[in-house]
Amino acid sequence: MKLLILGRGKTGSLVAEEARQRSHQVEVLCAADNPRACALIPMRLALYDAVIDFTTPHAVLTNIEACVHARKNMVVGTTGWYSQLPRIQQMVEKSGIGFLYAANFSIGVNLFFDVARTAAAALRHQYFGQIFERHHAQKKDAPSGTAVALQRIIQDASGSELEIVSFREGDVVGMHELTLDSPADTIYLCHSAKSRRGFAEGAVRAAEWLPGKTGFYDFKDVWREL
Repeated sequence: MKLLILGRGKTGSLVAEEARQRSHQVEVLCAADNPRACALIPMRLALYDAVIDFTTPHAVLTNIEACVHARKNMVVGTTGWYSQLPRIQQMVEKSGIGFLYAANFSIGVNLFFDVARTAAAALRHQYFGQIFERHHAQKKDAPSGTAVALQRIIQDASGSELEIVSFREGDVVGMHELTLDSPADTIYLCHSAKSRRGFAEGAVRAAEWLPGKTGFYDFKDVWREL
């Protein structure tokens, strides 16, 4: 495949490296190359099989809109734009492209979500819950998209909306914790990323999955197929 990676930050650079290791042709655009999505014109996007976005909450919506307009398949790992999900989903479905997004492309995190969904039953049995998330000091959004996804999973499973406490410190790749506390005991669930490689591999595998697909997909619904 020929892939266009948007974003040359730590994760975007690793996505490009992972894609090359999987024998894909790769071009990378940083923010300076693509202000307000000006580089994402249909003629240029026609050269690629898919676009993978790991930019910023400020840039991602215009990037999405440009790719939808050009009818180009897209994988989005950027978070902080989910208030616009219904509008973007409607645009994607009208365009006929394949679009796959995720708060987190790590297989481990998606397994963590499944465990948390089961553990949420404790909230119906006099347990009190909280979500904690820690990321590097340069992360733009707080709470993280992964923490918000975890909060939504717990709420759907139990009817309870848990508080999220966010920390931004040092070079922490990403740590998410769910605590469920009762007078009798404490249940403690944690996922700690050792590197960004799991995110990068998942994003590339998502792009490999998209050809021939149309519609709006969440990675949590398809990762088992990969």
